[in-house]
Amino acid sequence: MTMRIAPLIAPSILSADFMKLSEELVFLKSAGADVVHVDVMDGRFTPNITIGLPVVEALRHETSLTLDCHLMIVEPLKYAVDFVKAGADWVSIHQEADHNLHRTIVTIKNTGAKAGVALNPSTPVEALTDILDDLDFVLIMSVNPGFSGQVFIERALDKVRRLDSLRRQREAHFFIQVDGGIDTANAQSLVEAGADCLVAGNAVFKSPNPTGAIRDIKAAMAEGRK
Repeated sequence: MTMRIAPLIAPSILSADFMKLSEELVFLKSAGADVVHVDVMDGRFTPNITIGLPVVEALRHETSLTLDCHLMIVEPLKYAVDFVKAGADWVSIHQEADHNLHRTIVTIKNTGAKAGVALNPSTPVEALTDILDDLDFVLIMSVNPGFSGQVFIERALDKVRRLDSLRRQREAHFFIQVDGGIDTANAQSLVEAGADCLVAGNAVFKSPNPTGAIRDIKAAMAEGRK
């Protein structure tokens, strides 16, 4: 039988105050965040450029929380191991960006980090059928990658259900992560559909009560797991 991990919340620092990242990390730990999600964009795979290795290394020095690096970049094999060396505990790469996906996944796993594959909204979960047994997690994008603050794409719920169905059929052990437009309105339904880890950016950092936002999203996730 497939065992699911406890629901995790992974606030995305892309929405944080970059002038106060050290303070933001302290806040995340005290507020009950489980994972720190780090969006790495190169301006080629996505229409935006965010952060790179030096920032990940600095984050690692400032927190004991799990660092989850989502590489929205072309040629991820060239950089994936460097992100692990910089401090990443989890590394996800995009199916759409890598023609040698299996090789990159194996390379990441050989470092001891967890390896995942991310899927854009237009990429079906069935594209991963032949590699699912090699993955630690799958990241379903519920917005088009590139910018924070986008509106949740409702069709992502069906993708999560289909992926969870594949997981059960295969008795696989990967967990399901969802990123984009996450808030209290959809957290419960996503976990009910099969999601295990939700990435929330603006819903946390732009909230007038960020601690309460984390608490409320985690409560909705717990209800979804029931």
